[in-house]
Amino acid sequence: MYISPIPHPLNAAVRVPGSKSLTNRALLIAALANGKTKLTNALFSDDSKYFAKALQDLDFDVQLDEANSEMTVTGLGGKIPATKAELFIGNAGTAARFLSAFLTLGHGEYVLDGDARMRERPIGDLVDSLSQLGANITAIDDRPLIMNNRPSSIVNGQVSLPLKIIADGLRGGKTNIAGDISSQFLSALLIVAPYAKSPIEIELATELNSKPYVDMTIAMMQDFGVQVQRNGYQCFGIPITNYKLPQSLQSPVSNTQFSNPPILSSYPIESDASAASYFFAAPAICGGTVRVENISRNSKQGDVAFLNILEQMGCTVTETDDAVIVSRPSSIVGVDVDMRDLPDTAQTLAVIAPFADSPTRIRGIASARVKETDRISATCTELKRLGAQVEEHQDGMTIYPTFNLRPSTFKPAVIQTYNDHRMAMSFSLIGLRFDGVTIENPNCVSKTFPNYFEVLRQLS
Repeated sequence: MYISPIPHPLNAAVRVPGSKSLTNRALLIAALANGKTKLTNALFSDDSKYFAKALQDLDFDVQLDEANSEMTVTGLGGKIPATKAELFIGNAGTAARFLSAFLTLGHGEYVLDGDARMRERPIGDLVDSLSQLGANITAIDDRPLIMNNRPSSIVNGQVSLPLKIIADGLRGGKTNIAGDISSQFLSALLIVAPYAKSPIEIELATELNSKPYVDMTIAMMQDFGVQVQRNGYQCFGIPITNYKLPQSLQSPVSNTQFSNPPILSSYPIESDASAASYFFAAPAICGGTVRVENISRNSKQGDVAFLNILEQMGCTVTETDDAVIVSRPSSIVGVDVDMRDLPDTAQTLAVIAPFADSPTRIRGIASARVKETDRISATCTELKRLGAQVEEHQDGMTIYPTFNLRPSTFKPAVIQTYNDHRMAMSFSLIGLRFDGVTIENPNCVSKTFPNYFEVLRQLS
C-alpha cells in the first residue's frame, strides 16, 4: 500500500477503536463472573475475535455485535462448560497466555494451538508457574501446524504452543513467575487465581517489564469486585472469591421466563492507547495538530505515558474532557528513554527519531525480540532501508537525526512488515512526510486495528 504524503501541517481529529488489552482482559473476567456482561466499544480485531471464538468453542454464550462494537458474555462463576476442546488462537499472544491459565480451572482435556509465529513465542515460564500450582500442562512437540503442516517445536529450550492441558481445577498455593519476558504471564495468573481451590501467592523471580499492564489487570479485577494484595511488583496475594458484575452498571434483563431475571452489566472499553500513539506521533513528523478523541491521560492503559515522551521531545500536549490534542510548534529533539514499561510504542518513537535534531536512544525493550517479530531487528532494518542512520543494541537502538536535517538522505522503499501490525502502522507515518513509502502486507493491521489506514487518511 502506497502512503500519500500530506504536504502541509496537520489539522485533524480522529478516533481509534477500543483497547485490545482491555477487551481481552474483560472477555476473560466476564467469562469468570456470574451473569451477563456487555462490553461496549469493544475491539473487533483478529486477536479479540480469536479470544471470543475460543470462549464460544468452550461452550460459553458469547454474542458478538460488530456493527455496534459490543460483545456480551454470559459468565458461569468460574466454571468451563466444555470438557474437551481444541482451540486455535492464531498469533494472539494475550489469548495464548490467558487461556493457558484459564483452562486449568476446567475439568477435562484441552489443546491450545496457534500459528507458526505463535509456536515460536515462549510460554514456558507461565507453564512452569502453573505447574507449581498443580496444573498438568505439556507441550505437544509432534503436532502438525493447522495452517501449513509445519511441526511445532521447543524453541531455544523454551516451551511453546501447542499445549495440552489435562484439567481438574487449579490446586493453588505458592508459585513464582518470571516477569522479564511478558507481563501477560503474571496477568494470566492474577485473573484466574480467585477460582483456585486454595489462595494463590505469586512471587516475581525477575524484574517485571510492562508494569502498567499489570496495574491495568489489577484495576479491572477491582472493577469486578476482587482485591489483590500486593507488595509493589514483587509479591501478590489473591483470595478465593468470585468476580461480581460492576454494581453501578447493572440492570435486569427483561425476560419473563425467569422468576429471578439474570443481571446484565455494561462495561465500557476505553479507546486503545497503543493505537492512539500513531496519531499522537503524526504531528511530531508532519507538524501541526491532531486531536485524538475518546481517550484520557487518566486511562488505565500505560501506553498513554507515550505522551510524556512526546513532551520531552518538544511537542505540546493538551487535554479536554474527551480528547487529547498533540501539536508540534517547532523542531523536536531526541531523547534517551527506557521503554520497558511501554514497549508497544517503541516502534512509534523509532519512526519519529530520524526527524529530531539530536540522537534518540531507546532502551529496555529486549523482550520486543519475542513479539510478533523481532521488533528491534526489524525496526532497525527498515529504518536503514529508508536511509536513516541506526545502531542496533541487544535491548534497543540508537537513531541519529537524518530526515529533518538532511532530507536528501531519504530513500524510497517498500517496507517489509514481517506480518507485524505495529511495523505497518508505525512506518506508514514516515510516508505522511516523504513520497515513496509503500507498506508491504498492509492487511496485517487487522490483528489490532482493522481500519487503521482508513483512519490514517483522515489526517489529510
